[in-house]
Amino acid sequence: MTKTKVLIIEDDHSLSDILFYNLQKEGFNVFRAFDGRDGIEQAVLKQPDIIILDLMLPRISGMDVCRHLRKQKETAKAGILMLTARGEDVDQIEGFSAGADDYVVKPYSVRVLLERVRALQRRRKPADEKSERVQFIDCQGIRVDLRRHEVSIGGEALEMTRSEFNLLRTLIAEPGRAFDRAELIESALGEDTLVLERTIDVHIRAIRRKLGDLAGLIETVRGVGYRFKEPSTAGDTSSEAVNHDAQPLREDPTADGSAQ
Repeated sequence: MTKTKVLIIEDDHSLSDILFYNLQKEGFNVFRAFDGRDGIEQAVLKQPDIIILDLMLPRISGMDVCRHLRKQKETAKAGILMLTARGEDVDQIEGFSAGADDYVVKPYSVRVLLERVRALQRRRKPADEKSERVQFIDCQGIRVDLRRHEVSIGGEALEMTRSEFNLLRTLIAEPGRAFDRAELIESALGEDTLVLERTIDVHIRAIRRKLGDLAGLIETVRGVGYRFKEPSTAGDTSSEAVNHDAQPLREDPTADGSAQ
């Protein structure tokens, strides 16, 4: 079995040593960088599954590193766990908006941090074989490509973090169904994910911003959570909108290798 690759980007050598030792002990393949620029280079070169990223880094800040990694094809889908001494809500919102999947405030328990790394690791695994066969979800102008982990509108791909993608996929697969925040944490982020319910609100705001004119398709259900608007209530009766109404999960006709 291939080991999960973890990149630690932390300028504090003592903290880096502790993380390196414990992650290796748990069976991860671990790499290290000690400043932001080297972190980007190592991430593109090694293409880790998970990146542990300190916020206060020399040369390039952790926040800028995070934004850069989300724009790189080689690192866009990596799970990013951000470490920082800044624990205010506004700091966490900024971190999630930059593309972080999780956020840990210093000082932290190594045991808790390892559990969060494992949670990111588990979220990378497909739920079952059927989920791997399903290729697309098309709904009201939005296409979710499950194989490529991409979202597009009108053929134009949108940049989304892994958590944002999983949340949108969960909502768009069942238009009209209201999900509470706890359900979204469990179904979209994984039941073992150690996040607060307000984290979902941060991700939803980011998704809406990226959807632009289609942001209204994600509705807030007061006192409950969120839902994806049903096609019949989407408010657009044009032929194009009808063609993009919610369709069943579809399989790629060429997925079995047969030519058309």
